[in-house]
Amino acid sequence: MKSKLLNGNEAAALAVKLARAQVVCAYPITPQTSLVESIAGMCARGDFPGEFVNVESEYSALAYTIGASYAGARAFTATSSQGLAYMHELLHWAAGARLPIVMVNASRALGAPWSLEPDQLDSLAQRDTGWLQFYCADVQEILDTIIFSFRLVEETGIPCMVVYDGFVLSHTHEVVELPGQEQADAFLPAPPGRTALRTDRPQNIQAVTDYRYVSRVLQRRHRDMLKVPALIQSLAQEYADIFGRNYPLVETYRWEGAKWEETEAVIVAVGSAAQTVKSALPSFSGQGDKMGLLRIRLFRPLPKKEIISLLAQPRIKKVVIIDRDLSAGTGGIFAQELRAVLQGSPFQGDIYELNLAGGVDLTPNLLHRGLAALDRGGDDDGSGIIWGVDLQ
Repeated sequence: MKSKLLNGNEAAALAVKLARAQVVCAYPITPQTSLVESIAGMCARGDFPGEFVNVESEYSALAYTIGASYAGARAFTATSSQGLAYMHELLHWAAGARLPIVMVNASRALGAPWSLEPDQLDSLAQRDTGWLQFYCADVQEILDTIIFSFRLVEETGIPCMVVYDGFVLSHTHEVVELPGQEQADAFLPAPPGRTALRTDRPQNIQAVTDYRYVSRVLQRRHRDMLKVPALIQSLAQEYADIFGRNYPLVETYRWEGAKWEETEAVIVAVGSAAQTVKSALPSFSGQGDKMGLLRIRLFRPLPKKEIISLLAQPRIKKVVIIDRDLSAGTGGIFAQELRAVLQGSPFQGDIYELNLAGGVDLTPNLLHRGLAALDRGGDDDGSGIIWGVDLQ
């Protein structure tokens, strides 16, 4: 296994190659563009084993990917922001058809107004489309999660979205351990070659039906989604045995020597924000609250059991959720989800929200100021939200 300096988009492109994707169809959109360019470059040099297809829009990109998956190909696409919003209708079609598609979304704020800052509302707005969703915290995890996701979608028949923060990870370079092709092949067997399209058996695919069939399909998909966390944990051990890296559904962190059972306040973060919290956490030592970090990696399905077991402990009296999104009139989406999960659990503490919607940059200084604002009573409107932009 060799190491190489890569940004997130380059790592994603190499992961797609290592996964032996047979069809890649994508339309370039900032900050995903260099991912598509990397795959197109590999194709031009003859280094990519699959087919790369140029189309005129994101809608067409996912439509082509759906067709390729129906035909039995291992299929991949990528997008960001408005491009993902443009795909929205087809996300439902892919999930309803149980197609094993892997997609990357390099998160970027949605318009209007227009912005290039990392905001996760683009992917979170798709939370009810029936796709699995992973949120990556660093470049190494991007590469590993894409390879992992191809195996996962082919075992479950549920499409998967691998999400990482635009520019913060898509264009930031880190040292990445590159697995060999033989390692990737050991974890991810050759494409199964399933096909719904047979010339000897004409059929109408996904035809109009009545509520009885639709309801049964939705019920089955829900139950299958609930089984995914256990399957991920099983596959994660297999991945660790081959690649030497293991990624939990949720990750906890405290500075060296501190035990999670001693935690009194928890910061919950997703994606690259978790790395900032991790680096800043030791600076809170000795300031009263014994703080810990809980990073959510899997969002759909949300690993409720694991979250409750880590947060519903008698010593934990305060949870601060960092959201890079906003559901207007309600608040951050991760804050909503965690409140729902903890409702009725043994957790007896207070839940607050540090909101970075629109792409506010989380620095250690801003994090310190946000927590200090909570200690002073926090928000003025009783919402429990501290607005990151007001602390800059």
